[in-house]
Amino acid sequence: MKPLEIYVHIPFCVRKCNYCDFLSAPASKKERQEYIESLCGEIRSYGETARAYRVVSIFIGGGTPSILEGEQMTAVFEAIRDTFFIEESAEITVEVNPGTVSKEKLKAYRLAGINRLSIGLQSADNGELKILGRIHTFEDFLETYRLARSAGFGNINVDLISAIPGQSAESFEKTLRKTAELSPEHISAYSLIIEEGTPFYEIYGRKTDETDCEYPPLPDEIRERQMYYDTKRILKEYGYHRYEISNYAKPGYECRHNLGYWDRAEYLGFGAGAASFLDHRRWTWGEEPEMLSREDEMEEYMFLGLRKMEGVSKSGFEKQFGTEIENVYKKVLADMEGKQLLERKGDFIRLTERGIDVSNYVMSEFLL
Repeated sequence: MKPLEIYVHIPFCVRKCNYCDFLSAPASKKERQEYIESLCGEIRSYGETARAYRVVSIFIGGGTPSILEGEQMTAVFEAIRDTFFIEESAEITVEVNPGTVSKEKLKAYRLAGINRLSIGLQSADNGELKILGRIHTFEDFLETYRLARSAGFGNINVDLISAIPGQSAESFEKTLRKTAELSPEHISAYSLIIEEGTPFYEIYGRKTDETDCEYPPLPDEIRERQMYYDTKRILKEYGYHRYEISNYAKPGYECRHNLGYWDRAEYLGFGAGAASFLDHRRWTWGEEPEMLSREDEMEEYMFLGLRKMEGVSKSGFEKQFGTEIENVYKKVLADMEGKQLLERKGDFIRLTERGIDVSNYVMSEFLL
């Protein structure tokens, strides 16, 4: 049986955040229940496909999956277990928004087999949380974190955002330290991106005059870079190592599900907006699968693999594509190494510190 990852999308939330461009929206209890029933039917329809696979990780994302009742989450996992063989050691994660879980709900999650939580804190500053449009306070997060630990969750990720409007490097450092002092096993730290179609885009993305805006201006490039550099330095003090551009973990707690994405593992996505990658085909829910060419897969191998701090494996490339990496990318590799944006370490080619700063540019150079 081949390894398989599963992603399940729950598109519901209490309120849309100002920066969010994910497929999500508020919904009534009736709409949520109807969605769960349809979702379970979709999962069970893959019984024939499931015979060839063993599930190594499951990720329930959104939206706000923790808006579901314990019984609804249990129903989703019953559908998955009825259809797929799940490895006993599988990593099973659900995204949680502070203030949306209770002791009873977390107990139900544990009984359903969930063994990892990803809690969306984003900032420890209540003013910054309000600007982001989050529904919780830092105190709500602390209570959710306490409940998670008391419910027996020993693998917790905390999501953070830097470069929030009005945020200073000092404020972000306080968020980093307050989070790290709680000792979660994993921390994801992303820089805010202004996405089209979001309320923030109407304010910041159109380059309009911000002086009359109710929101403070975005941090300038110097302050944003300072936050970026501080993240690695400060989290290292607390025992976290950076294993991917935006992800830090204590030893042994790297997110296996995300590593699967960057290593181009096969995965099935269920629910509105979910994506899948299976048998050299990619598709998004509701769309026809697209067969990837050999060149498409080589490109993905490079720009996904270079997100990892260890980089891409030369022997892995040859094993997968039947040719040495230099036969395809000799000129690009020489150029990037000459600019000190890539370096070699044993079997791996990886971004340098300078290369990480301009990673989007480096990765774009591997498009064929």
